[in-house]
Amino acid sequence: MIVAGACVQGTAHLASGQGCQDAFKAVDVGDAAVLAVSDGAGSRDRSALGAHIAVDAACRLLARGLPEVTAEPEVWTRWVAERGRRVVEEYLRAVAGVLGGGAGAGAACVMGADASAAGRRAVSTEVSTDTDATSRPARVPDAESRPAGDRVATGRPAEDPDAESRPAAGVEAPAADPGALAATLTAAVVAPPWTAFVSLGDGFGTLLTRDDRSHLVLPPPTGPASFLSSPGAALRVRTFVVWEPELAGVVLATDGCAALALDHPCVHRLPLEAGPLPAAGFFLGLAATLRENGGDAEPLRRRLSGPEAGRTGDDLTVLCALVEGG
Repeated sequence: MIVAGACVQGTAHLASGQGCQDAFKAVDVGDAAVLAVSDGAGSRDRSALGAHIAVDAACRLLARGLPEVTAEPEVWTRWVAERGRRVVEEYLRAVAGVLGGGAGAGAACVMGADASAAGRRAVSTEVSTDTDATSRPARVPDAESRPAGDRVATGRPAEDPDAESRPAAGVEAPAADPGALAATLTAAVVAPPWTAFVSLGDGFGTLLTRDDRSHLVLPPPTGPASFLSSPGAALRVRTFVVWEPELAGVVLATDGCAALALDHPCVHRLPLEAGPLPAAGFFLGLAATLRENGGDAEPLRRRLSGPEAGRTGDDLTVLCALVEGG
């Protein structure tokens, strides 16, 4: 796969001297990739740190115990639902550790400070379990060696290597004030032909298919944004799985990108009830550019820094995984 992402400080944040509060991370899982983007709450002092904790927790949990590609849909559905709940637990635990001080808090604060200082950045990563991004395009071996998408057979979920560390039912995260580091989360596991989503907040996700179409499978919610630190967050997490044998790519974005990447239904002469639709020019143009340049994210960063994107004033983050040969 080719994995590339960019995070750009919003014009309103830049004008007010407020640092970028978005974060993203990608992890290589052999023939699959895990993507995560997060938007920190602008009203909270340390929300940038919260966003980094969110993407780290999501990638760490979603990279473990992946079901087999040949597993039944129910196996994937149960797996991602369980992981979605655990992401909230892991986030609250990590935040409690940060707020309680100690070595872990110091390391996390450095990470948050680096992110804020970056302001505008673009990354074309060779995804790895290391949190440092490199300047090399990421490539995961193509899926041609996998069983064909129309040969889905009954299977069992892969053994969970960290099952023993899972908290018992009813066990709550350590007491803390996680609202100080409030953040949203939009994450996906891309394991062609499967894509599993975990989402809480106002991010959105789009699938690209081999017939040059884009499908908004994870639209932004219409109500107030929920955060990983919100009461009952584990019950509000959206999790679902898409099986798409013609999968060509997956794109995640924070809500600041909505004006740039989503069309109002009237653009397509549809009623308001149709909701937002993916702007084909943005998504397909992005995929074509990244395939042509081997995953160099600089054109993406320039697009997110342009005048059309800047009208929202919010931070903008886009992260994508493109299936090679798609």
